[in-house]
Amino acid sequence: MTDLGTPALAVDLGGTTMRAAVVGPDGTILRRCARPTPRDAACPEALEDLIAEVRVDEAISHAVIGLPGRVDYDLGRLETAPNLPPSWVADLAGDELAAVLGMPVLLANDADLAAVGEASFGAGRGWRDIAYVTLSTGVGAAVVFDGAIVHGRRSLAELGHTILDRAAAAIGGPATVEALGSGTALGRMARAAGLPEDGAELVQLVAAGDEHAARVWATVVRAAAYGIVNLVHLFSPEIVIIGGGFGRNGSLVLDPVRTELDRFGPAGLPEPIALVEAALGDDAALVGAASWRAACAAWTRKGLAGSN
Repeated sequence: MTDLGTPALAVDLGGTTMRAAVVGPDGTILRRCARPTPRDAACPEALEDLIAEVRVDEAISHAVIGLPGRVDYDLGRLETAPNLPPSWVADLAGDELAAVLGMPVLLANDADLAAVGEASFGAGRGWRDIAYVTLSTGVGAAVVFDGAIVHGRRSLAELGHTILDRAAAAIGGPATVEALGSGTALGRMARAAGLPEDGAELVQLVAAGDEHAARVWATVVRAAAYGIVNLVHLFSPEIVIIGGGFGRNGSLVLDPVRTELDRFGPAGLPEPIALVEAALGDDAALVGAASWRAACAAWTRKGLAGSN
């Protein structure tokens, strides 16, 4: 499931960090750069400056830009992205960016793009039906079936915005998977408990056996696990791949999620759903650009979505 021919330009535009790379057809990152996402800069100029660091004279077939929000694949534009500067949303449209960059531009939900990367070149190789979950500042998810990225007119599987706590939702409190089971939730709960907000410091305390840190950690990971259980019931994947800065903490995340999958997940399966950590780390979305067009074309051939 790869795009043949010349390299692609990949951008992973996050609310905190934006990354760019030139990626070969085999998923190899040839050049890369990363910068903090500038909150007070204009979008096209910020992207141009970022891309200029990796773009040279070699032929590049197209660009794929991963975005942390809901993407309209039919129109090729971002609809909403809570973690980006509000003024950027209107500028993130494929046609307009193609004119600026001088090449075809495809927009993708960032979790969709990372899922394609892991399916093609990472932990999902050899599996047919894959669910990818990113646990980071927010919570995202995507599904790849038989080499095809699953989407309709819009990106799907917005796991982070699904509701876990209906009582909290009724009074406007933290109620969603993202509000209860993300890195942001971890920092908020740690602060309330008088613990370090920094995730790395909290992980060290958990690993050292600190009871207060372990209690906060368990509460947040359990919320994420419940969201993953819901996703599994909706899409019935063969494997769940967990990525993101919060998600990539080995057994501290995988073991509690496995426990909840065994308790509440689909019963009577011939084989248990595999659960693994993402193999490509922060590069998953960048690498996914190498096979994005093929993954979209595979979904279109199924007659279930328009092309992107």
